[in-house]
Amino acid sequence: MRHLSHDHEGGTPMSHPHHDHEGDTAMRHHDHHSHAVPAREISDSYSRDVSGLPSATSPETVNLRDGDKFDLRIHPVRKKIDGTEVRMLGYNGSIPGPTLRVDQGSEITVVVTNDGDVETTVHWHGLRLDNRFDGVPEETQAPIPPGGTFTYKVQFPDAGFYWYHPHIREDFAQEMGLYAPIIVEPSDPSYWPAVDRQLTIALDDVLIENGQMAPFRRSGPNFVAMGRFGNVMLINGETRYSGEAAVGEVVRLYLVNTANTRIFNFALRGARMKLVGGDSGRYERETFVEEVLLSPSERMIVDVLFDTAGEVQLEHRTPDYVYDLGSFSVAGAAAGVAASSFEVLRSDPELTTERRSVEHDFEREPDKVLSFVASMPLLYGGEAKPVSSYVCPMHPEVTASEPETCPKCGMRLVPVETETLGPSSYVCPMHPEVTASEPSTCPKCGMKLVPSDALPASETHEGHAPDHHGHEGHTHGGHDHSDHSGHEHSEHDHDAYDHGDHGDGLEWEDLMPEINRASDPTNMIWKLIDRQTGAENHAISWAFKVGDRVKIRLVNEMDSDHPMHHPFHVHGAGRFLILSRDGQPEPNLVWKDTVLLRAGETVDILLYVSNPGLWMAHCHIAEHTESGMMFSFEVEDTDPRGSRKEAN
Repeated sequence: MRHLSHDHEGGTPMSHPHHDHEGDTAMRHHDHHSHAVPAREISDSYSRDVSGLPSATSPETVNLRDGDKFDLRIHPVRKKIDGTEVRMLGYNGSIPGPTLRVDQGSEITVVVTNDGDVETTVHWHGLRLDNRFDGVPEETQAPIPPGGTFTYKVQFPDAGFYWYHPHIREDFAQEMGLYAPIIVEPSDPSYWPAVDRQLTIALDDVLIENGQMAPFRRSGPNFVAMGRFGNVMLINGETRYSGEAAVGEVVRLYLVNTANTRIFNFALRGARMKLVGGDSGRYERETFVEEVLLSPSERMIVDVLFDTAGEVQLEHRTPDYVYDLGSFSVAGAAAGVAASSFEVLRSDPELTTERRSVEHDFEREPDKVLSFVASMPLLYGGEAKPVSSYVCPMHPEVTASEPETCPKCGMRLVPVETETLGPSSYVCPMHPEVTASEPSTCPKCGMKLVPSDALPASETHEGHAPDHHGHEGHTHGGHDHSDHSGHEHSEHDHDAYDHGDHGDGLEWEDLMPEINRASDPTNMIWKLIDRQTGAENHAISWAFKVGDRVKIRLVNEMDSDHPMHHPFHVHGAGRFLILSRDGQPEPNLVWKDTVLLRAGETVDILLYVSNPGLWMAHCHIAEHTESGMMFSFEVEDTDPRGSRKEAN
């Protein structure tokens, strides 16, 4: 591997990142038509040319031992998706990149060469490693320029499932294919239940328009309102998974959601699943499950028993659709013996003890309170004008005569203007069937209704409907999964999460694609707000010490221009436990680095601070991160001998 002029190892911590990066793009169920990209957007876009590029290769698993060195190169590749070749980016030429399998307690050296399209870093997601190798630009290291290299020392103190990805223009580089898993094998051989083999599953989606990746702006992200939803589902970089299993075989699936914004509700139809682990190790109690919900960057570890011959479907289940992600073909008989212990549900002694030790933390007041709030000048800005009604941007059937919030989604209604007293109707940007003759909020999503003529003109974009690959319909859970000319997307009886009249608090699809496409950091402002000081985003100044246990209350405000879910991620300062959701104690503990907050939800977490340095925390919807929904906090080392990552 060639080491070019920009060769760095580590570096001193720097000031708060400015993230002056480069590049970016969503999904709606409407017809496939050509989308004429404006000339300005073309001139401001990254290259989509595939000429002369090597074809993407299949990802490999690399076994690394303590002290090993690994070369990682970033470069453009061409990849065939649904019969068309598109330009993407790969780690060592594959999408996903190489899976790293390492031992708990080991340290490896990774030399990264950037032959890609933009400056980059590598963030080792979930790992409690030395701060200078965390991969945050202008904070823990200088960006790696195109043609440059950087050497990382990566430590693995905790067993579990992690991943690596860029931390500059995540909305572009990660979506273009820069993501890959890390499996940390536990030092205790009895840590996990017995299985016959292990597989990694990376869940993603991409937005294809006119036979190309939809353009990304060099000047900065768009689709900032909801994040870029794709219209083609990818599983391990392919549009359909195809695997084999034997009857009686138990296979461990390491699941990670690498999408910019899409939530995946993963299920297997025709096999049994046992949830054994999450972000950073074992669950307090193993449980049998029908499906597992993963927000962007979250991981789940499930053991699967293939107990019947035939086809086992991999599915993404939403309240309205079931997407077919592929299948296992099950035949023959397993030679292994893992099935004999599959029925056993084990408990983790560490977390069982930890539950008792945190009992007082459930009831005490939080040390910090962090709110998630949206300001949306794109819809609600400008000078005040006389109006006669208000409408929800997401549910246009919800209207009112006075300013209020949508009972369905919590968004503030927007004014509808007319030439005289005001508009004749208001509409929700996300739910156009919600209309009203007066200003109000949408009962489905909570957004304020906007004037019916205030929404961006509807355009048609080839590929905005989810790509379905012509699979047959099927029946699941008593519902008829009829054929919709593609991916299985049918009725699914998803467990509802009670947020009053606001549904499950999750945005499963892009319900306002034109508004979303038009949104950028200047007209869609996402804020993390310290409720005790009023500081917002980078102005938040938290300071902790190694050994602190910090109770943080996360409040996803409904009194917001666009209430929606947020996956909140804390870098390697430590790891946390979820204490409660909306005041209800978390029934099954697991060490976490990312937690999903539904719209209107309040979640209490307990952060075990164990690693000194300057650490970032942010929403892990890529477009929200790149628009500034982040801050960093200091951790002081109280141990004169240095880092104490081993402490919890």
